[in-house]
Amino acid sequence: MDLLREVLSSTGWVDRTRGFARSLRRSTDHGDGLLLVGTPTQEPWHLAAHLDDEARYAGIPTLSPTLVRWAPPPGAPEHLSYGLERLEGARRGETLFVIAPDDPTEGLLERLADARRTGATLLTIDTGDADLAGLAHDQLIVPSRGLTAVGEPSSLALGLELSGLRDIDLALPDVSFDTVQHLVSAAAGEEQLLVTSSGTTKRGLRDRLAKVLDGISGGTPSDRW
Repeated sequence: MDLLREVLSSTGWVDRTRGFARSLRRSTDHGDGLLLVGTPTQEPWHLAAHLDDEARYAGIPTLSPTLVRWAPPPGAPEHLSYGLERLEGARRGETLFVIAPDDPTEGLLERLADARRTGATLLTIDTGDADLAGLAHDQLIVPSRGLTAVGEPSSLALGLELSGLRDIDLALPDVSFDTVQHLVSAAAGEEQLLVTSSGTTKRGLRDRLAKVLDGISGGTPSDRW
């Protein structure tokens, strides 16, 4: 894990995602809810699950998101049944967290603009969409040129692969869209190791990163999702 943290720190993404996560925490700490929405082709299931886990691990219930779906099927569990009309009911104090690795579509942009006008906070992780940039209170841009590890395998590349970070190009300061989401969710629940009154400890970023990065190439971390 020390090697992995060293590689991530050298890319600058740990600091960048930590800064974005602070915006997420500030907007939700005293807010009225976190709405998470993707694009028609990319629903952020894993991020929803990781944020839900972080909310429980760190004792920050306001981090647990409501996943807004484009077409929830009839009979879906209640927490998976919220459609785009939920965005139309967004109000001041709520945070809309948009994950857009591809086209957010005009329909979503219109709903986001309406929600911002009502006072909702808008945060986005996207590939540099100009329309989202004009709406977002904070935007984290991930280059869309899918980077992959290059060259002959080395001990460092092998360590990254075993950690689930096969998509890092060691020669360039960029990581994949999925990896950025995982770093944000880990940083959102970040706290220093503290001993509670019961004698237990809260996990710091290092332990949290170890868990969420294990999930990048694995299954969904939360049974709810």
